[in-house]
This record gives sequence, structure tokens and C-alpha cells, in this order.
Amino acid sequence: MQSIIGVATSVPSTASRNDDDFTDRLNHRFTSAMFVVFAILVSSKQYVGEPISCWAPAHFAGGWEAYANSYCWVKNTYYLPMDQYIPKAHEDREHLTYYQWVPLIMLAQALFFFLPILVWRNLNARAGIDLNNIVESGETFQHAEKAEKKDETLQYMTSQLDRYLSSQREYKSGCTMSLKTILTHTLCLCCGRDRGNYLVVLYLMTKVIFIFNCVAQFLLLNSFLGMDFGAYGLEVLNALFRGGEWRGSERFPRVTMCDFQIRRLGQLQTYTVQCVLPINLFNEMIYLFIWFWMVLVIILTVYSLISWSMRSMMSQDRARFIKKHLMLLNKVKKGDKESKQSAIDFTEKYLRQDGVFILRLIGYNTNDITATELICALFDIYCEKKQNSRE
Repeated sequence: MQSIIGVATSVPSTASRNDDDFTDRLNHRFTSAMFVVFAILVSSKQYVGEPISCWAPAHFAGGWEAYANSYCWVKNTYYLPMDQYIPKAHEDREHLTYYQWVPLIMLAQALFFFLPILVWRNLNARAGIDLNNIVESGETFQHAEKAEKKDETLQYMTSQLDRYLSSQREYKSGCTMSLKTILTHTLCLCCGRDRGNYLVVLYLMTKVIFIFNCVAQFLLLNSFLGMDFGAYGLEVLNALFRGGEWRGSERFPRVTMCDFQIRRLGQLQTYTVQCVLPINLFNEMIYLFIWFWMVLVIILTVYSLISWSMRSMMSQDRARFIKKHLMLLNKVKKGDKESKQSAIDFTEKYLRQDGVFILRLIGYNTNDITATELICALFDIYCEKKQNSRE
């Protein structure tokens, strides 16, 4: 029990980065931890007991019973309803092949749910800005009590963002354009650091990978469990609404059959024993929970992908977001066309898609006040640069 509690309570502290949103953490943090906890649970005899126990004939000695249990656990068993006859040696049997590997498969699932965030963190670090550091600075600004600390943190954030935004510009090159630059412009016609949408495209692709991973695991569980796992939860709900029995199904049978042979006096003797799989009591409940959890994760991640896509790709939405925060500190006034045009130029020419994305992410992980202060500070820098360029 202490090991399970240790895993569950250690997850938030080991995954303290906040350069993502709740649905991302639902995938890589909570879902990964859930699979690790389930793997520990089903592999622990403290909760499951002996994973298999076979009923042996009376003449079997103690060693024979242990052999039967070990053999049937390794060799696989097959489900046979009580009203059906035992198949003959030449007849096919549909063996259960999953129950020995459940802990390992769950650990593999935990790993694959964590891999997409590693891709996001490693690739966004190459953008030229420490995104997680900026978000953490926003949290520091939010919780700072002294005005000096707030000013110092805000100055640090604005200088880092201004350096990043000023360096991410699309330069036109002449006939001396390098081969690398030609390939970059040819292969990356709609995205890249010089186009100001590298982080946005990378973040959206990470969410696509999260969705693909979850759907792929659904399909792979069909093969692993040897059943239509995609319809499992729907069948349970249908049985519950009809008042029927949904437990003890063929999907996770508690009682199975096992055939094995023993060589005695130069002859092979075949035995068929009836076995109990207590582990399937846990597997049934765990995989039912996993079905509903994964459906929820897919729905929320798809919604998050659509939401971030619309916010990041629609220029009107980006401009509306920036103007809303600028109006809070009277940087933009209603009816003033000049200030509104400055806000639009600030959004499209200075911040661009990546800048607005970073500000949204900071606001998501902190609050609107922090985002407003940072946006207005960057707007002041932009106006100062614009004024200097005119002079």
C-alpha cells in the first residue's frame, strides 16, 4: 500500500513543469500515474493473492498441484461455459493470453502517454526561449508580495520575450542564400521560427500525438485482450440500463479450463483441470475504468486541440485577446482608431502567433492580471521602438 501511495503522491512533485495545459497534464501526468498504480496493484499478491488456482484430481500430490498452477499460468487457459462439453484434443480452443502480461502492458502504456510531452519539451527548448522558465516567472510575479519583486520579475519576463520576439523575424535573402535556408523555406512553407508560429504548430502537433496515442492504445487493447475493447464500456452501460448482469462475462472470466500432459512410465497422460483466476476480478474493474477514462481523455484532448487551433490560427481572435488586455490599463481606448490599429500591428507584426500563444499560456497558468501586466509592458516596448524608428 505504501508503494502505491508513494507513486500517486510523488507525481505532482516530479512533473512540476507548467508549459502546457490541463488536458496535456491529464495525458502525461495523471494517466501515466494511473497506469503505474494499476500495474503495481495487479502484480501485488497483497491485494490479488495467488493469480491462479487450479482444482486438481484427488490423486495429485502437493507438488503436482503446484506444477498444474504454474503450467496453466504460463501456458494460458481457455474459457468454457459450464453447459458446454470439454473440447477434444483436435478441436480448437480460444486461449486467454493477456492476464500474465497485464502489469508490463500497463507500464508500457504509461510510457507511451508520457512520450509526447517529452517531444514537446525537447523541441520547444530549441525555439530560442525557455518557455517553462517564462511561465514559472509569471507564477512568481503572481505570488510576489513586494512591489520590487513584481517589478523585477516583470522586467525579466519582458526582456526575455522581447529578445525572443525580435529575433524571430522573416528575413529576405538575396542570391547568397544558403542551401540550408533554401531547404528550410521549401519544406516549411507555412510554419517555422522565422514565420513566428514554430511553438504554435509544435504545440498543436503534440496534442495530435496525444490523441493518436490514446486512439492507438484503444485499438491495440482489442488485440491484446482478444476482444472488442472499443465496445466494452457501451455494453456495460447497456446492460446496466436494462437491469442485466455485466460482471463475470467472457471478457474476463473467473473460471477457466487448462489442458496439460504429464509423462508417466513412457506414456503421455492428458489432464484437464478447472482453474480460478482471481486476478480477472481486478482486471475487469480496472479495464472498465480505463475505458471510461480514455474516452474522457480523448474527448477533452480533442476539444483542447480545436480550442487552441481556433485561438492560434484566427487573426481576429488573437487581436481581440490582445486588445481586451490593453484596454484594461487604458493602452487602447474605445473609439480611438489609431490606438486600435497600433494594437493590431502590435499583435500581427510584433507578437505574431508564437507571442500570443506564449501570453495565453502564461495567462492560463497564472491569471488575467499577470497576462495584462506583461502584455502592456511589451506594448510599451513596441511603441517605444516604433517611435525610435520614425525618428
